[in-house]
Amino acid sequence: MTRGFNMYMNTFFRHIHFTPALLILIVAGCDLIKMKEDDPTAGEERKAIARVGDQYLYQDELDGIAYPGITPEDSVERTRVFINNWIRKQLLIQEASTKIEFDEAEIQRKILDYRYSLMGYEYQSYYINENLDTEVPVEEIQAYYDNNIDNFVLKQNIIRSKFIKVPVEAPRLNKVRSLLYSSRERDAEELNSYCLSFATAYELNDSIWMTFDEVVKNSPLAEIPNKVQFLRNNRYIESKDEQFKYYLKIEEYRISDNISPLEFVREDIRNIIINKRKVELAQQLEENIYETAKKNNGFEIFN
Repeated sequence: MTRGFNMYMNTFFRHIHFTPALLILIVAGCDLIKMKEDDPTAGEERKAIARVGDQYLYQDELDGIAYPGITPEDSVERTRVFINNWIRKQLLIQEASTKIEFDEAEIQRKILDYRYSLMGYEYQSYYINENLDTEVPVEEIQAYYDNNIDNFVLKQNIIRSKFIKVPVEAPRLNKVRSLLYSSRERDAEELNSYCLSFATAYELNDSIWMTFDEVVKNSPLAEIPNKVQFLRNNRYIESKDEQFKYYLKIEEYRISDNISPLEFVREDIRNIIINKRKVELAQQLEENIYETAKKNNGFEIFN
């Protein structure tokens, strides 16, 4: 039974992805498997809140559940959830202890392994936060885009456009089109003021690339059957339903399966570069620690 359980656990731990939060939960959960019996005298001094079998949850173990500033209602709810989760964990552990013969030494080894991994992760995160350069020059973004351009194929149709959605009873609807086409700053300010007053949705910055579906959602334009053909044949569209009128002026479009413009993926590339820097810093930290320890005889391998 023990051998089979260990094989199962080994398979489980090889395939699961551990985040810091998950590690904390696993360490806490595994520690409960010890299922030590509480000191009977301690039970007389401490106020028991809940019991599962011979395991007790005490009042002092709820410290920190309700933090300063929390409402009494939220405090009660957080405490209720904590107690209920504790009971469920204890019931699961008790059930497991009757079905499986645990290898205590192996469990303790795993707990230590998780603990050390978490400590290493915390220091690694601290080191990265202290040393990470988050400034990404435009030249570096451009270079990454050029060198990896095949990775930036569009999965959706995108447009640069102005879009306005206004109630059909809004005033001066006949003037919206002329304001949309005007290049005068005064008219742009008037259009912005109009949208602030009457539009229920609008986007006037036509320098920003957005997905076509996102722009026209909740409008009759979202139901267009052939959107590629629509984009190729239209630059200005007015549409309406019973409640609203819709204006769409398209400055430029790109069809899915084509290369994305740099502006549309600029932020994605910036995040990619920063994540690569994080990985390099983590590797640098590990290598520096290793080389320093090696130089100072900080470790030894015995044959």
